[in-house]
Amino acid sequence: MSTYVLIPGAASDSWYWHRVVPLLRERGHDVVAVDLPCDDDRTGLAEYADAVVDAVGQRTGLVLVAQSMGGFTAPLVCDRLPVDLLVLVAAMVPRPGESPGEWWGATGHDQARRENEKLQGRDPDAPFDPLTAFLHDVPADVAAESAHHVREQSATPFGKPWPLSAWPDVPTRFLLCRDDRFFPAAFQRRVVRERLGLTPDEMGGGHLPALARPGELVDRLEAYRTALR
Repeated sequence: MSTYVLIPGAASDSWYWHRVVPLLRERGHDVVAVDLPCDDDRTGLAEYADAVVDAVGQRTGLVLVAQSMGGFTAPLVCDRLPVDLLVLVAAMVPRPGESPGEWWGATGHDQARRENEKLQGRDPDAPFDPLTAFLHDVPADVAAESAHHVREQSATPFGKPWPLSAWPDVPTRFLLCRDDRFFPAAFQRRVVRERLGLTPDEMGGGHLPALARPGELVDRLEAYRTALR
């Protein structure tokens, strides 16, 4: 048995993982889906890592899974707890000294997103629409419920540099989503190669696979875990 520790992205909560948690428990694992203090202007990345460490407690056999902005928090946790495996899912990959706010420009995200919008026939200058960007492949009932789980995201962590001097010495896997409209696949392939020296694995679907394709996501996570044996 392992302990899966699930970290959500920005402006989100542990509900994001609600379709994944029972599937992992059915396979015999302990699961900790973490709520971060994202709506508290007094907190930054250090406090996000504190929240994860506190939620884990004395559990061992840790498989850490981070979604989107959770990619900034998860490595900090790896620096404090004995993590067996880190899995980044449609995630941001930081560099030492780079804040989450600087990440967008440093990676060329806006240009990459605009190019992808044009390529797929959408107006890159249209007002941002979460349904189009995030929820386009999520079942309608789950997408409707998701509106009740959007939290205010404080700007505080976006202004503070990522404090590690290097990526933690923990086995790391990256899973991108080929139909991700927010972090397009070509963009993610480049960023992951440049920053982690990895070729990411790929699955179908958009930016929120835990809501859209929980079964496939769990299969991927379990394949990563068992491959470590």
